[in-house]
Amino acid sequence: MIVVMASTTAGNPEVQTTTADNPAGNAAFVGRPRQRARGLANGLVEDLGEKIRSQSLRPGDKLPTESAIMQAYGVSRTVVREALSKLQAGGLVETLHGVGTFVLQPRPGGMGGVFRLDPGEIATSVDVLAVLELRISLETESAGLAASRRTDEQLVAMRQALDAFEQNVKVGGDTVGPDFAFHLEIAQSTGNPYFADIMRHLGTTIIPRTRISAIRVQDGSYLSRVNREHEEIYAAIARRDPESARAAMRIHLTNSRERLRMAQEAAQQQKARAEAAGHGTASSDNTPSR
Repeated sequence: MIVVMASTTAGNPEVQTTTADNPAGNAAFVGRPRQRARGLANGLVEDLGEKIRSQSLRPGDKLPTESAIMQAYGVSRTVVREALSKLQAGGLVETLHGVGTFVLQPRPGGMGGVFRLDPGEIATSVDVLAVLELRISLETESAGLAASRRTDEQLVAMRQALDAFEQNVKVGGDTVGPDFAFHLEIAQSTGNPYFADIMRHLGTTIIPRTRISAIRVQDGSYLSRVNREHEEIYAAIARRDPESARAAMRIHLTNSRERLRMAQEAAQQQKARAEAAGHGTASSDNTPSR
């Protein structure tokens, strides 16, 4: 890869990345770091998100590497990974392990468009987020161990769960059962019974859509994304690649958390607007007539 750095008149760097996939370089990728007070990761999300929505970065374009983005924006690898996770959760990009991160076709509604959370479900979503945090810690390591220890029979069981998941998406059938079966089979493949015990104890309530009605309403696009993420996990376990399996599981669960968090923020804003409008109406109604 060749990275060409140049300075803009504002002193901010520009980066053009030349790869085999993008031999001409991507002149649209220009780093404009945001103010620190706004949050470095959020600033990077805003900047890349705007490039995607304006089609300076077009669907199918491959983003530069993490290192190139770090150089262009003057941020750490942690910031870049957090920003990419948010963009993935928002459906703007998709990361394929060992290949790169690619721009997706933007959906109407932008970053909040995966699903919308009813304000009445905010309390439930807080609990679901807490469970996802636990799962990120537990299942990331579970996937790595499964990649090292799984048997051929266990891999077949994972494949069967994913095939059932995909088939049920097509016909509108149950996807919660196959989803849970896939994650449970990974836990069992660690060879450590405590991983599976914890998963069985939590049960299907670990699947966010069993508790959030808005996800069930828009199962189509949501489940297609979940299915792609599952396939990444499976592929890494199948080739006995522990690090890629951990990374794929972390991306899957982090994306679930980010999708829910964004919907939660939108619901909180909606609730605040409704309350403000209600107070305004009440004040107007209570105004004494002259």
